[in-house]
Amino acid sequence: MVPTAGKEGSRGKVQVLLKIFLRNHPRCHTTRMIQLTATPVSALVDEPVHIRATGLTPFQVVSFKASLEDEKRNMFYSQAHYRANEFGEVDLEHASSLGGDYVGVHPMGLFWSLKPEKPLKRLLKRDVMNSPFQVQLELYDIELLPNNKATSAPKASLTLKRWYVAPGVTRIQVREGRLRGNLFLPSGEGQFPGVIDLFGDLGGLVEIRASLLANRGFASLALAYHDYEDLPSNPEVTDLEYFEEAANFLLKHPKVFSSGIGVVSVCKGAAIGLSMAIHLKQVRAAVLINGTNFSCGVPQVYRGQIYPPLPYSTQLISTNALGLVEFYQIFKETQVEASQYFFPIEEVQGHLLFIVGEDDKNLNSKAHAEQAIGQLRRHGKNNWTLLSYPGAGHLLEPPYSPLCCASIMHDMKMYWGGEVIPHAAAQEHSWKEIQKFLRKHLIPDVTSQL
Repeated sequence: MVPTAGKEGSRGKVQVLLKIFLRNHPRCHTTRMIQLTATPVSALVDEPVHIRATGLTPFQVVSFKASLEDEKRNMFYSQAHYRANEFGEVDLEHASSLGGDYVGVHPMGLFWSLKPEKPLKRLLKRDVMNSPFQVQLELYDIELLPNNKATSAPKASLTLKRWYVAPGVTRIQVREGRLRGNLFLPSGEGQFPGVIDLFGDLGGLVEIRASLLANRGFASLALAYHDYEDLPSNPEVTDLEYFEEAANFLLKHPKVFSSGIGVVSVCKGAAIGLSMAIHLKQVRAAVLINGTNFSCGVPQVYRGQIYPPLPYSTQLISTNALGLVEFYQIFKETQVEASQYFFPIEEVQGHLLFIVGEDDKNLNSKAHAEQAIGQLRRHGKNNWTLLSYPGAGHLLEPPYSPLCCASIMHDMKMYWGGEVIPHAAAQEHSWKEIQKFLRKHLIPDVTSQL
């Protein structure tokens, strides 16, 4: 006869078994510890971060909020709403945002959907060497966060550091002759592909792209050419011999491959980058982001040869419903019979990568790229690649940078264009393609499989 336990004995066994079960299945605890994690917490700005929330109630709906204060104390915010799975977890690698600043599966959406608290502010890092952007990440019970202000305390929070310079990268001030800029050198021994980085009408010295390229193995010269130190604010001409000096300076550096350099350029800088590829045999590869195939604004001059700017139609400057100025139509009338203003692009001996945002509201950059490619084709040239991105605006920047669709420049409310999600996708894809293109054409013996 098998002995039977009494009621107290049975209850004790059940409690022991329940404790063992809960210890082995922590997701079943009734008391939950809500945690917010990001891996890595400190990373370069062009690197992705894996964000997770755990310890939530199964199928609970929560709000993620990201915030960032720039060096001028401007605030930027983003938010997205998610539903936890049956285990009380939200993994942004796989979970779909239900609403907020974006919808769908976008692991880095909280970064590229950041928007300014005050309209018309552009997020732009000035000190790339000494401090990161710090992104505050917070988790809330579902709420709309009106005016970006939470009505309750966050359930969890953490701070992420987003750097522009990796350990070991050095920055060297360049003040040689007329040249003004900063040279970023990768860590390690040996030689590196050299790149000149040019921005547009913004002026000054912008180092965000040059510093990131150095992290990826490029000796990158962030070159100023107007409105910086003793350089004129509004030069009457663009002197290509200045950029020739920069190319020669870079090629003479002992840590730069002597076989040739690349150029990465945007907007007005892209028109200069294209001219450099035409006139300077030192340039073997040029990345041209949302630029023109002619001089605009002021003439370009090289060794006595003058390229006058293409005339534009002032009456075609428009203002949209939000009071933002659009310039992308201003060459519509004059470019039809403007062949005498086009650069002799068929003389390029190196390779060209055109990158176009099809929603660019500052320049009709797609039309300009197509004109340039048509000219190359007519001369039997195939030394070009076109990346054209629907929904992307003018200010294509490194990946995970928030879209700046409008900002104030030259006392005007400029409309740059772009839709948040396709613009973010274009930035991520084009950044990889830029690096592949430069490596292919600048590193000796690097084959096309890269």
